Amino acid sequence: MALVPDGVQAMVAHGCDVLVEQGAGSGSGIDDDAYRDSGASLVDLDAVRAAELVVSVSDLSAGAGAAGSPANFVGVFDPLWMPQRAQRHAAEGICAFSMDLVPRITRAQTMDVLSSMGTIAGYEAVLLAASRLPQMFPLMMTAAGTLAPARVLVLGAGVAGLQAIATARRLGAVVEGYDVRPAALEQIRSMGARAVELDLSEAGADTASVEDSGGYARAQSTDVAGRQQELLAPYVAASDVVITTAAIPGRASPLLLTAEMVDAMALGSVVIDLASERGGNCAVSQSDVEVDRGGVTVLAPTDLVSRCARHASQMFSRNLVAFLRHLAPDGEIDLRDDEILEAMLVTRDGAVVHPGVAEALGGSEAIGEG
Repeated sequence: MALVPDGVQAMVAHGCDVLVEQGAGSGSGIDDDAYRDSGASLVDLDAVRAAELVVSVSDLSAGAGAAGSPANFVGVFDPLWMPQRAQRHAAEGICAFSMDLVPRITRAQTMDVLSSMGTIAGYEAVLLAASRLPQMFPLMMTAAGTLAPARVLVLGAGVAGLQAIATARRLGAVVEGYDVRPAALEQIRSMGARAVELDLSEAGADTASVEDSGGYARAQSTDVAGRQQELLAPYVAASDVVITTAAIPGRASPLLLTAEMVDAMALGSVVIDLASERGGNCAVSQSDVEVDRGGVTVLAPTDLVSRCARHASQMFSRNLVAFLRHLAPDGEIDLRDDEILEAMLVTRDGAVVHPGVAEALGGSEAIGEG
């Protein structure tokens, strides 16, 4: 849910009238009475869509025009990767903000949905791997002998990766982590894992080429990517579980595991690919399909966050309330000059106004319906 009852209370106290679709919170364990008690009005979907501002955990449905389009929309619709969504919002005259475009600045930390959802995805990925691996994670000394701990390799040390490392460590696994960004190696160590360090200089990689100004990894050249796969291969082969979390904003996910690397893993091993929505970090993964590759289970779930719906809703709601208070500081929407609003505003006045999204559409900085 985009707003939990606490979030509704906060927005009501901020001077807003809040409408909630009937039954929308049931999947997160929140009943309609909880929303009524928080000050919300329970209505049908058409009434929600007629509000001045609509908020959602995802995008508006493709058939939005048939049900009426809101004047303003806040959701997570990945417009850098799926710019046609922004084009549709522009054609419908919607002023749309995407929560996944929150800038990485101190003022915006409380609005950072990607970090919140990444925390849950990393946690759930480890639980999923532990449930599918045919052994326990911790070292066990029993009357029947000593059981070796599981070996877990996490590729990508963003929020999801670091949470996966921390969770696997709590379960007792021996954990290694890798990230192409040198600064991330110390973060891996701080979680109690061993940082895998690869020398990619011979392939032309350097600190400036692997990380952008926002702290995200850059897309690597074919030579660097190939050398990275070659050096990672023995670590992958020695692991019982590999969890991949590497993503590049607006770009296809980097290929970290080739089919040959998966084939070299032991029978019963598990791969969890968290980047499948943009092509995946593993060559053999398929979104929401369980792949058996010679006895290695490869999973690429896209719904991990929803498996922890209650806490996911709480975190998303807090991020969203922080943004809405910023968007409407006095209870009324204020599209003022502001670096947070400018970074997240995708469409306005019938045009795509976000430079990165406009570039993804192959046009100028402001693209209208025509």
